[in-house]
Amino acid sequence: MFFAENLKRFKNIKHCFFSRKNGVSTGIYSSLNCGFGSKDERKNISKNLNIVTNDMGVAEDSLVLMNQTHSNIAVSVKNIIDKDNRIMSDAIITDSKDIALGVLTADCVPILFFDEVNNVVACAHAGWKGAFNGIIENTLNSMLENYKNSKIHIAVGPCIDADSYEVGLEFKDKFIKEDKTFEKFFNNKETNKIHFDLREFVNSKFKKFQRNIESIENIKHDTFKDAKNFFSYRRSTKIGENDYGRCISVIALI
Repeated sequence: MFFAENLKRFKNIKHCFFSRKNGVSTGIYSSLNCGFGSKDERKNISKNLNIVTNDMGVAEDSLVLMNQTHSNIAVSVKNIIDKDNRIMSDAIITDSKDIALGVLTADCVPILFFDEVNNVVACAHAGWKGAFNGIIENTLNSMLENYKNSKIHIAVGPCIDADSYEVGLEFKDKFIKEDKTFEKFFNNKETNKIHFDLREFVNSKFKKFQRNIESIENIKHDTFKDAKNFFSYRRSTKIGENDYGRCISVIALI
């Protein structure tokens, strides 16, 4: 379990970037796999999600999850939904105390948001595609359009590190074609290999919202290298596993 200091100081929210530990799943899903999109047994995933809500101190049926497709869709939620009817989005926002928001990741970036003025929380799933296409901007714009005088605190969770994120030239060219300044997020000076800094790319998206952002904290752990604590899509693929688990990050008003 990992926590951001900038969010911990607020008594009216709870949050956690959960590791893969202390769950009931076995094998490649060991042990706190929370992803219904995996091939793990559904009963194990349900038990793991119940462990998460118990650790968070929220009702078991309060956890709202997304059907994440690397989109740029951010949705506001007012009511609890059935876990089998996950929201089609990659970000969710709420001002309801009856709802806990969850985001699933396995190398992508989990982002938690809290607006201390309006008591609004949000979470976002930012892989390279979602971040490239505007999931972060859409999340923050939605918060700012619906609430006034926002003071937002942001926690950027564990994700794949640049050292572990090798990409091809075509991938890099896509970014440079969009904006030449994106060159700074790629490093191939020391070797012929190209590495992409997803975390820094995500953090760069916050700059245009500086007027409304009070703090940003990064929980710097490499999900690819730290197999004890995190699931990793890229690591599982590299070692030939046929699937992978998902870690969960949660935020809730209390």
